[in-house]
Amino acid sequence: MAASAPPALLLQRCRVLDTVQGECSEQLFDVLVADGVIRAIQPSGGAEPAGGEAAAGARAIDCGGRVLMPGLLDAHVHCTACTANLPGLLSMPESLVAARAAKILEGMLMRGFTTVRDAGGADWGLAQAVEEGTILGPRILFTGHALSQTGGHGDMRGKGEDFCACGAALRGIGRVCDGISEVRKAARDELRKGAHCIKVMASGGVASPTDRLTNTQFALDELRAIVEEAEAAGTYVCAHAYTAKAIRRAVECGVRSIEHGNCLDEATAHLMAQRGTYLVPTLITYHQLLEGGAAAGMAPELVAKVGSLVEQGLESLRLAQQHGVEMVFGSDLLGELHGAQLREFELRSRVLPAKDLIRSATVTAANLFMMGDQLGRVAEGYAADLLLLNGDPLEDISVLWQPEARLRLIVKGGRVVKEALR
Repeated sequence: MAASAPPALLLQRCRVLDTVQGECSEQLFDVLVADGVIRAIQPSGGAEPAGGEAAAGARAIDCGGRVLMPGLLDAHVHCTACTANLPGLLSMPESLVAARAAKILEGMLMRGFTTVRDAGGADWGLAQAVEEGTILGPRILFTGHALSQTGGHGDMRGKGEDFCACGAALRGIGRVCDGISEVRKAARDELRKGAHCIKVMASGGVASPTDRLTNTQFALDELRAIVEEAEAAGTYVCAHAYTAKAIRRAVECGVRSIEHGNCLDEATAHLMAQRGTYLVPTLITYHQLLEGGAAAGMAPELVAKVGSLVEQGLESLRLAQQHGVEMVFGSDLLGELHGAQLREFELRSRVLPAKDLIRSATVTAANLFMMGDQLGRVAEGYAADLLLLNGDPLEDISVLWQPEARLRLIVKGGRVVKEALR
């Protein structure tokens, strides 16, 4: 089953935001969208419409001089994490998790996210349900189950529990594997199941019950074996890591992106810049957990792990910016906290300029995904994932975190999913 092709659209009289240059045009343009792709862009008021004869029969939408930009990309979501209590998630029926995930995904799309990378939990079935139109949501690139050592961040067994942690269920975010042969098999299995890339837990984390944030996880030869398997399949590895030591180990083993990275130091930031390793900070999740993690269902002892991670994360942003590390938008929210997704922009704006924030959620994220020729720009030949805004986010970045007031049109894959122009 596949979604039918959307009708052609002619978006007239819009200012186009250039995510590469960090500029918004004063001149107005017409943009032709057909078969889910941007087919033509030309100045408004021409003798013929954008695309010429190809525009015949297209539905015309007057954008009234509003700003047109590409859809947002979030590189770190957990759309099946319908509760902040990840160990408790394991006891939920998969049917309930899938139904709740559908609501979470719809919320993401209505906030302007047209592509997300799920960093543990989503599978081919959920991604396919979105692709065929059964579920309304952003395009899903998924890592499958994140690979974790025994007692690592993907092992949700408590000290007194002993059950299969092999990652067989949609409701779990990780799978446990130990030793070179097991990690190779696990990586190959996630790739077999359609994973966009492989995720590893390279340090301790907040939601896991038996490790500490300061732990390093997986031996170096295990990390190298996982990277080798991903590269053999033409893809890459992203690594959950907090401390400078854990980040450095992962970078030296060849991972493509570091997730979180709150305790980055000067030398490690320099190494990441040298190696071209991306950083995917996720500040809003710690901010929200500190404000209401226990109320959202997370155990108090796990909330206590968060500590000063927001301030440490802001300092990591400063260091990464100074050393030229490419940064990508990520949110990492769980359960009831998903609604705060756009507030990641608000937190990062304390450190980073608007043009870099916009790049992080468009063109830079697309490059990380190895899809820089398809996503993240308003340009001919790119996917017709588009947002129409009341206001220029380059001049006022708060435009991005006010979707009800400022986000007037959402187009995903050439199909209008929100229209509020009047």
